[in-house]
Amino acid sequence: MDYNALFDRILGQVDQAAYMPLADAVDPEQRAAMKQIETMIRNPAASAAHTEQLIRRLHTDGRIDRVHMLSAQHVLAASPKVGDFDAAAKYAAEQEMAAMAQGGPRLNANLASVDRHRGVIAFLQGHFGVALDYFSRAFERQHSAGNLSNVLACLLRLGDVDEARDLLQQVRSSLSPHLVTDLNDRINIDPDLALLRMEASQ
Repeated sequence: MDYNALFDRILGQVDQAAYMPLADAVDPEQRAAMKQIETMIRNPAASAAHTEQLIRRLHTDGRIDRVHMLSAQHVLAASPKVGDFDAAAKYAAEQEMAAMAQGGPRLNANLASVDRHRGVIAFLQGHFGVALDYFSRAFERQHSAGNLSNVLACLLRLGDVDEARDLLQQVRSSLSPHLVTDLNDRINIDPDLALLRMEASQ
C-alpha cells in the first residue's frame, strides 16, 4: 500500500477551521436521543428487540430523522448483541440513500457516517485493508478524531505499526490541537490503539 498517498489523503484534506470538536458530530438536535440509544446498546441487560423498539419510537416521535434511525439500526445490527452483518450492510445502504434524499448542509457528515459503518463491517470481518479505505474516506468527509482513530486501528491490525506511529506524529504536528487532544483521549481508552499509547503521552 502507498502510505505516502494515504497520508496525503488525510493530511492534505484538512481545513483546521472546519474541525468539529465532537468526534462523530451528530446533529445537536438529535444528540440526546442518539446517546440514549447508544447507552441501551451498551447495556447487556437491554435486549436487541427492546433497543430496536426504542430506535423506532424515537423516530416516530420526531427525535431522530430517518438517516439517524438507520445509523442506529446499523450500530445495533453490527454490535455483539446482534452480530448480523447482512442486516448492518442493508441499513448502511438505506442510510446512504436517505442521506442523499435529505441532502442539505449535513450531507457530508451523513455520508461519512455511512462510510464509517461500512468500514466497521469490514473491520469486524477481518478485512482491514477494505476498512482502511472506508475510514479514510470518512475522515475526508468529516474531520474527526473518531474517524482518524479508526484509520490508525486499521494500520495496527494490518501490522503496519511504524506507519501508524508516523501518521500519528504527523497528525499531532499538523492538525487542530482540539482534534489531537480528542485523538489522544481515544488512544488512551481504546484497546485497538494500545500500541500507540506511549506516543499519545509525548
